[in-house]
Amino acid sequence: VQLQASGGGMVQTGGSLTLSCAASGYIASNYFMGWFRQAPGKEREFVATIRWGSGHSAYEDSVKARFTISRDKAKNTVLLQVSSLKPEDTAVYYCAAASSAILSSSRSSGAYNYWGQGTLVTVSS
Repeated sequence: VQLQASGGGMVQTGGSLTLSCAASGYIASNYFMGWFRQAPGKEREFVATIRWGSGHSAYEDSVKARFTISRDKAKNTVLLQVSSLKPEDTAVYYCAAASSAILSSSRSSGAYNYWGQGTLVTVSS
């Protein structure tokens, strides 16, 4: 599986973006498709994940009310709609796929075995 993230950019506080992750290869229904982010000088952190088959999703608490993850099976794409952006959301956003994770591990970057190259989101104050 290869992943290609896109859609990042520079926005002002309160702005919105839609990040896209295009996947090539077969995505089985048990896969978790996740988004992580890494701010300068910080560790990579979980943002959101969605189970490919069921569509069940989970979010990190600080983004739960502002971000929405979805998948388009026909296009083999995962979207992350980010809104009400804050300067602290500035980071490189990575999409990832986990072929054998379980729900309890789906927030951990270690559970993901395929990674895209990242797309930069910069939020100015």
